[in-house]
This record gives sequence, structure tokens and C-alpha cells, in this order.
Amino acid sequence: MDWLIEPLRYTFFLRGMVVGMLMGLTCGVLGCFVVLRGMAFIGDALAHAVLPGVVLAYMGGISMVLGALGAGLFAALLISLISRTDYIREDTAIGIVFTGAFALGIVLLSRMRGYARDLTHFLFGNILGIAPSDLLLTGLVTASVLGAIGLWYRPLMIMTFDPTHAKAIGLRLGRWHAGLMVLLALTIVSGIQAVGVVLVAALLVTPAATARLLTNRLPTMIGLAALFGSSSAILGLYASYMLSIASGGVVVLASTGVFAVVFLLAPTHGIVSRRIRQWWPRFTQTPDVITNEANSETGIDPGD
Repeated sequence: MDWLIEPLRYTFFLRGMVVGMLMGLTCGVLGCFVVLRGMAFIGDALAHAVLPGVVLAYMGGISMVLGALGAGLFAALLISLISRTDYIREDTAIGIVFTGAFALGIVLLSRMRGYARDLTHFLFGNILGIAPSDLLLTGLVTASVLGAIGLWYRPLMIMTFDPTHAKAIGLRLGRWHAGLMVLLALTIVSGIQAVGVVLVAALLVTPAATARLLTNRLPTMIGLAALFGSSSAILGLYASYMLSIASGGVVVLASTGVFAVVFLLAPTHGIVSRRIRQWWPRFTQTPDVITNEANSETGIDPGD
């Protein structure tokens, strides 16, 4: 058990573990709405759109986290504004803002002399190098995002499963969508500290997609996604420490590995499980776990 206890003696490892768990929790919960609404691409887009804010903040000698936050919020609101028009779809707006912001970041990077180590960590992640101030910021972001989701759960649920009904009862979808985009921007900035710009989108999608394979109830899916996100961060941290390899990439690979196992072995939707039921139906027949199929696109029960 020494290999399990030894890393816990170091403050930097404990800070990284706390940040990883908070990040996995936040990304997992918010990622459920991202996956169910078909917004997986937007996480990657916002993660890249913060690049000019990071570079400008570094060049100006201010906190890169604040620069990323400002750029992320601006990009999120700009995408929401453009997609409100009747002629530009949301995926088109995402492509425009994402490519434009990322190109601006590359141009700004070309103006810098050398390859800044601090900026490299921000791009590719360094969860074992988390500072106390970053830990505080991650905690505030987690509390803000989860608190907002708790307060907005019902409108977000209705908007996700039945936009027509949401309009009928007076919900302003544009405003709620903009609010969701702001939460996404906050979450992405929080995750960038740990796994970097390149990999943060995976933490928004993979744990939620894994949970989707195991349940058809939204509350259960949210809980499982939070569990998978946090546990992947812990597994990745230990692997990074023991093998002396890049922490951000290992965290995402751990999450991907969990998805692969569930994709194969999930009781209802796993490939292997479905094959077994086809071969030996009398030994593997299970009751239908789908409790509410009102929504034909997602097959998810929103819960109470």
C-alpha cells in the first residue's frame, strides 16, 4: 500500500488531487447537458477560443487564468449572439468564432520570442503544478457552476428535452442558452489549468457519454458522470506521478479507458453484453430499463 500512500505526503499532489476531483465533478455534471443537447463540439471550440486571452495576459504580465476567463466568456456570448439570427446556425457560429479566435492566438504567439514554459503548461496542462491561488479559483468556479445548475435545473432540463414546450411556457431559450454557454466557459477555464487547452473538451464529453451508456435517467446520469470525471482525475494523477509522464494527457486517457470498458461491458448498451444476449437469450433476458421513452431522440428520463 506504500505506492498508494506515498504521493499523499506531498502538498503539490494533494492540491492536484483536489483540483482534479473538482474539475471532474464540474465537467461531468455540465457535460451531461452538453452531450444530450449535441453540443460536444462547442467544448473544444471554447477551449481553443481562450488562446488569445491567455497569450495577451501572458504578454501583459497578468494572470493567464483571468485572460482565459475573459476570452472564454466573450467567445461564449459571441457564439450565442450570432446563432440567434435566422440565417446562421449554431454549429456555423461555433466554427466562425472558434477558428477566428484560435487564429488570433496563433498570430499573437508568433510575436513572442522563444517558447514560454508557463504558456506551455497552460496549453498542455500541469495539474501537479497547481498553485494555492488556482485551487481557490477552481473551488469558486465549481461552487458557482454547480450552484447555477441546481437553481436552473428544471429550465435546463425542459430546454434540453422539449424546446417546443419550453417556448410554450414562456422560457426565453436564447437567454438560457447564453447562460449555459457562460457556465461552459467558466468550466473550461477551470479545466484548462489541469489538462490544458488541447484536452479539456474531452473531460466535458467522455464522462457524460460513459454515464449515458449505463442509465436512462438524467439524475443518475449526472451522478455517474461526476463520479467518472473525478475518479479519472485521481487515476490519471497516480499514473502521472508513478510513471513521470504528462499529467493532463494521462487524466484524459484514464477517462477514455473507463469509457472503453463501459462501451464494451455495459449491462444494457455494451457491445459484448448485447452479443451475449443474442447468443444466450434465455440466460441473459433482463427487464426493460427504459422508464420513459417520451423523447425519441435521447431516450433519457428527465427524472422528477
